[in-house]
Amino acid sequence: MEIRKAVWPAVACVLMFMPVASVAGGRFDGNWTTSMACEAHGQMPTYKWEFPSVIKDNNFHGQHNEPGDPGYLLIEGKIADDGNAKLSAKGTVSHSGAHGIFAMKGNNYSYTIKAEFTDTKGTGTRNEGAGVLGRPCTFEFTKQPDTPAAPQQPPAPQQ
Repeated sequence: MEIRKAVWPAVACVLMFMPVASVAGGRFDGNWTTSMACEAHGQMPTYKWEFPSVIKDNNFHGQHNEPGDPGYLLIEGKIADDGNAKLSAKGTVSHSGAHGIFAMKGNNYSYTIKAEFTDTKGTGTRNEGAGVLGRPCTFEFTKQPDTPAAPQQPPAPQQ
């Protein structure tokens, strides 16, 4: 009986603080804009993309275009508490002007991004592998300001 008396207050305290822990979220949580720039490589032209991204519980998710569409890119990964991340990118080639060893087999590709985040900004670079198939790409991440909720208007008086 004495153990039950000691356990119930502890359980009540844990349950009381659980919602607070889940609301806290991660340090980097919010809406972000991802800017990506890739240099020309072989027959492949230079290009730049900008698209929205979200970080929730320090998990990064950014997407350019829809799956299966040309130019589709999905970037995901966990951001460590110190801001370092190894993000995974996979996508579909928008058009291929590449020939010879640079030609892609199929339309899909993948690579990793070494990134570093602060509270409001981040930078990253594409892993180019041996440099034969990969091209230099840089990433800039910018946190968007929180948009305040619109003030609630009181209902109009009934006449």
